[in-house]
Amino acid sequence: MDLHSLKPKTKRHDAKRIGRGGKRGTTSGRGTKGQKSRAGHRIRPAIRDLMMKIPKLRGFKFKGLHDSFVTVDLNILENNFGNGEKVTPRTLKTKGLVVYGRGSAPKIKVLDKGRLTKKLILENLSVSQKAASKILAVGGEVRQSQ
Repeated sequence: MDLHSLKPKTKRHDAKRIGRGGKRGTTSGRGTKGQKSRAGHRIRPAIRDLMMKIPKLRGFKFKGLHDSFVTVDLNILENNFGNGEKVTPRTLKTKGLVVYGRGSAPKIKVLDKGRLTKKLILENLSVSQKAASKILAVGGEVRQSQ
């Protein structure tokens, strides 16, 4: 057995190179004119056009390290809670004053907009200084979690 007598195990066919003369006529099976009939043609993928049309956010935007608060005003507490009631994040959610999904509750801050005439007990809420002074002036309490 010589090296020149060895044959490959499977038959190997080269891809047919069309458009180079031969017995296929003038266009050699490529159709007439246009990008696909030329040598070295390459069609741009259609998804690229879609990607170019999608609006993009440019650059890097630093969101910051501060926590975002959901704000609740004193007049909302005045209208939705009775005298001596506890105001917690859970009670605010059950009354529909603060809306959030199944994830962790957002931080809630009470601001001093409006008047307060009822004694309310605020627990586990952030309170602005003016709002706290109004709550304490009426006889309410502001308790923080330990």
